[in-house]
Amino acid sequence: MTGRAIQEPTLLLLTALADAPRHGYALIQEIDAISAGRVKMRTGTLYAALDRLLDQGLIRVERDEVVDGRARRTYALTDPGRTVLAEEVERLRAVAAEAHRRLTVVRPAGRSIARGALA
Repeated sequence: MTGRAIQEPTLLLLTALADAPRHGYALIQEIDAISAGRVKMRTGTLYAALDRLLDQGLIRVERDEVVDGRARRTYALTDPGRTVLAEEVERLRAVAAEAHRRLTVVRPAGRSIARGALA
């Protein structure tokens, strides 16, 4: 990766694979659960993202199987994928800590922030 923040669909996919390999439909369900229903990953979006993550070496195909006459591919996180996810977790943690620190700063009475500056 480039050291940049990763996009939310990528973050959700890597997170969904962090604890166990999963197939496509299970990934859609897991992303729904992780995002508390906020993100509904469409099939086309999912498979395009999976192809990109495979090309980047962040995930791998764990196995291909046929279930009830249908092909099922199961994906797993690679070591580089785990590293990228861990780095993103730390980046988000630092940003959240700074946001929290700034929100809890005690301001003198009667002072408020308006349009990015003290009013």
